[in-house]
Amino acid sequence: MSVPPLQRLRQAPRHLLVCEKGHARHARSRHAAHVRDHAYNCRVSFLIPECGILPEVLKSTIADVGEYYLVRNLLVHELIAHEFIDAFVKKGSCYALSYNTKIDQDNTAALLPNGKLILSVDKDTYEELGLQGRPSQYSGKKAMRYIITIDLTDSGFHPDSKKHNRVLWALKEKKPLGFDFLMAWHNTGAEGSTLMSYFSKNQIQALKPKITFSTLRDLQCPVLQSNELQGKPEESCSTEELFEWLGAVLNQVSLDNKSSSFLSTYCCPQPSVIVEKAFLCTITGFIIPEKIIQLLDQLCCYFGEPKLAYWLTLTVHGFADSPVSWRESEHGFHKGGENLYNFVIFRNLDYWLQMAVGTNDDCPP
Repeated sequence: MSVPPLQRLRQAPRHLLVCEKGHARHARSRHAAHVRDHAYNCRVSFLIPECGILPEVLKSTIADVGEYYLVRNLLVHELIAHEFIDAFVKKGSCYALSYNTKIDQDNTAALLPNGKLILSVDKDTYEELGLQGRPSQYSGKKAMRYIITIDLTDSGFHPDSKKHNRVLWALKEKKPLGFDFLMAWHNTGAEGSTLMSYFSKNQIQALKPKITFSTLRDLQCPVLQSNELQGKPEESCSTEELFEWLGAVLNQVSLDNKSSSFLSTYCCPQPSVIVEKAFLCTITGFIIPEKIIQLLDQLCCYFGEPKLAYWLTLTVHGFADSPVSWRESEHGFHKGGENLYNFVIFRNLDYWLQMAVGTNDDCPP
């Protein structure tokens, strides 16, 4: 039976929250792999209860998040030039994401660190390019959007190959595509060119992430037990309750549940405790997974010395209009474009990993 249009509008869009438990020092822990698989990150926040002053080692890790670049009017065919592939794609992890493009309306592009170039294009552009692709899984019965994937590291994609020449002709002559790109490169130690020098003829700007610090006073925090993902009545809160509470805290929503409030009647899940102060740091920009892994490692080291805090959190938000979320999984916007993950790291280095996506996404890995 079909759902009436008015009733369909009232329905909340589908969301997925996947949770898993592990130990940060276990040899088979997948926490770093999950971070690496989520390439495009626009905001990183960590919250440490019972902390008023950040340790120096964490301050230096935050300062070392590194700069990224905004390259204006960059033609996509420049990313498949073998000079670029040899200098950046094959000598480290290169990230590129089209800037100020809407995934459900515009053509978009992304270069993954594994050398895959992803183009999400409308039907007209797809037909003009003439490159092999597949219909977007979120475009409905009549495909109006297509996904093209080009592997820049494919052994058959060399300058003299038919494949390379065909792609180059399509992107340079037949239907030139250009975007403003956010770019970053994680060099594994090899010497050579830099993005700034390579694109010196383009309009390129070096940017630094925005970093904010704040101390939250008398914060009501849920009681958690690392071995109880589902929580226990009157003993501990569940991973879902923690996730909702954290969203309220990061968005500065009051937890008072006052009858006079017209904005929110949300209150902290029970059982809970009041902490005198909690330290919150938020980093906003184009933040690559390698830097997030460094931060995550230092947050684990935070418990190397006795601390009052029983747990802390690290939350990472992906770009709402990125063509992919985890790995090469197609990402769509629908109503919010949510794709994010959160670590809850406990004093004994157990962790919870929560991965969340919106309607137009596959289940996280």
